Amino acid sequence: MDIIEAMKERRSVRTFDGQPLTDEQKTALNGIIGQAEDPFGGDVAIRLKSFDLRAGYRPGTYGMIRGASDFFLVAFADDRMSALSAGFRFEQVVLRAWEMGLGTCWIAGTFKDADFNSGEEWASGERLRVVCPVGVAAEPRLFEKVARITFGSKNRKPFGRMFFQDKVGRPVDADSPFREALEMTRLAPSSRNSQPWHAVVKGKTIHFYSEGKSPLAPVDMGIGICHFCETERFLGRNGSITVIPDHPAPLRDWEYVATYTSAD
Repeated sequence: MDIIEAMKERRSVRTFDGQPLTDEQKTALNGIIGQAEDPFGGDVAIRLKSFDLRAGYRPGTYGMIRGASDFFLVAFADDRMSALSAGFRFEQVVLRAWEMGLGTCWIAGTFKDADFNSGEEWASGERLRVVCPVGVAAEPRLFEKVARITFGSKNRKPFGRMFFQDKVGRPVDADSPFREALEMTRLAPSSRNSQPWHAVVKGKTIHFYSEGKSPLAPVDMGIGICHFCETERFLGRNGSITVIPDHPAPLRDWEYVATYTSAD
């Protein structure tokens, strides 16, 4: 499985087979965490934590997760750049876990802080904000199937409502080299499937904007931009993400986020 297949096929998993990760899997995942990077420079820490389900201990996720003994912990500072960094960096980990045959599910808010924070220390300013089970998926519970329908997890907004050429309302050129990367952005996961991302293509430059109003919108934007950059890298193209101080004026009520510039 390559990264494009992982983006297309990956889904949130809430029911696991109850087996802990092997030492080899933990080593591989910790290596992936160590290699994850982002262009935003925020304060982020990602850790892998294991719980002994055989001892009867179940970390609290308010019924959202069953059968998982291993969790990623994602802590980041309370600023926009750190939220963008967290989304961008951790989505790399999630995608590569899926390539390994391991399911995951981003969880923000519906977990007991004390259970996951026990024994953990974070750098000044960082706080645990996301946990994510990781393991082999089991048959989904009825709850999980209902949740996917309720949140519309499979549904995505049309490409033409999200991405534009030169100005809002004009479709991206059919022969644009960025169409595949933008399509992978469209497929990215987001909190409650809010899909806040928009982009305007101008030559070799793409300006990204956020329509999201929730506190998690910057995290979602980091995830979407990660999909874009991972696709560009997979296609063998070089480019860079920057946040331009003198950026283009925000469009509609959107918020400017970042700019991608292709070097090819």
